[in-house]
Amino acid sequence: MARLESFEFAEQKRLKELPCPVFKSSPWVTGPPLQKRRVAIISTAGLHRRKDRPFTTEPGDVYRIIPGDVKAEDLVMSHVSVNFDRSGFEQDWNLVFPIDRLNEMVQDGTVESVASYHYSFMGAVNPVNWEKEARKLAVLLRNDGVNAAFLIPV
Repeated sequence: MARLESFEFAEQKRLKELPCPVFKSSPWVTGPPLQKRRVAIISTAGLHRRKDRPFTTEPGDVYRIIPGDVKAEDLVMSHVSVNFDRSGFEQDWNLVFPIDRLNEMVQDGTVESVASYHYSFMGAVNPVNWEKEARKLAVLLRNDGVNAAFLIPV
């Protein structure tokens, strides 16, 4: 991960001045012990299956559903920023989609199960505009029995 002090001064200044949204509430719930958790991955890497359409700039086109049995070679990143470094993803997809690590955690009993579906948002979009889609996603997660989400901000 890049550290702020590693950027040029002008870029540091720009990043520090970016507006940070304030939300009316910050809901939080406690869940079962870790060993009883069903975990889904939610990434902002702009990932999708090779056969799915790439992300667009159309309103509402903010995430893709990724089946839990997807293979590394079937996953692509269509993040739209030219400044986005894809080299880590190219070396190890677990950097932005740690499905192998979650499956290992199931095998060793750390978590109960891995969700059937995972989700990747297009991170180059203002998250303030995600609320409607995030509410739809919450229903999908609930229907899959998910009680924990592993958030991967990229």
